[in-house]
Amino acid sequence: MVKDEIIIGSHVSLTSPEYYLGSVKEALSYKANTLMIYTGAPRNSFRLPLEKFRLEEAFALIEEHHLDESKFIIHAPYILNLADNTKEDKYAFAISYLKDEVVRAEKMHIPTIVLHPGSHLGLGEKVGINNLCLALNEILADDKKVKIAIESMAGKGNEIGKNLEELKMIYDGVIKKERLGFCLDTCHLSDAGYNLENIDDFLQKVEDTIGIKNILVLHINDSKNPSGSHKDRHENIGYGFLGFETLLKFIYHPLLIDVPKILETPYFANKPPYLMEIANFKKKEFHPFKD
Repeated sequence: MVKDEIIIGSHVSLTSPEYYLGSVKEALSYKANTLMIYTGAPRNSFRLPLEKFRLEEAFALIEEHHLDESKFIIHAPYILNLADNTKEDKYAFAISYLKDEVVRAEKMHIPTIVLHPGSHLGLGEKVGINNLCLALNEILADDKKVKIAIESMAGKGNEIGKNLEELKMIYDGVIKKERLGFCLDTCHLSDAGYNLENIDDFLQKVEDTIGIKNILVLHINDSKNPSGSHKDRHENIGYGFLGFETLLKFIYHPLLIDVPKILETPYFANKPPYLMEIANFKKKEFHPFKD
């Protein structure tokens, strides 16, 4: 990877018959140099054995195109909720699942797993954060190198992790801090009430709380709703309330240049928008979609 080249990609699929090989091919079709995958369906926990993933062929393709797989990302499924321990079987299952996901990530050569911090379901933020930290301390107790990146949330309902202060509480509660980091989502941050137009002011807040060095991933998404709406509805780049110029600052800011940027924007006219959105960022110019 060329020095100072932006590290940008998108969520890509992992489906039959090529699985991970197909994921890499899809990323390359978008002119991306990183990617994010779910190791199965985002909304369930069923996972195929890695023997079906065509890993060796994928690794060869990654090497052929000089991609840096240390910048690749796995996203844990949405259904895991480590902030609520009232149903012991579900809580224990989520911990067990993430232990297995760490093993899968290591075998796939992917060093970072993004995890939604969960919902306290009325238990209160402090209890929810404590539940999450207890689970993370168990998950990260092994000798693996894979890191977990807690995602910043928009603040819907009883979500924890809706502001930098709550993220800091999670960080403080984890023992192996070298294996914990954060995924900042621009749509979620805006919907949570942060003004992102002055990126330097915002990054100073990040440095003062969780530390910029602990940002492992950026999800780059525009928002369908104004700041502070707590809605979490992603919009295509340049079509929402954040706008292209604000998001461009996150792509090229020198303090964030080495952080993988992942697009999770909605399909446009039933097609993935990522080739065009990545091209716009590389050109530093906004060009609207054409049907």
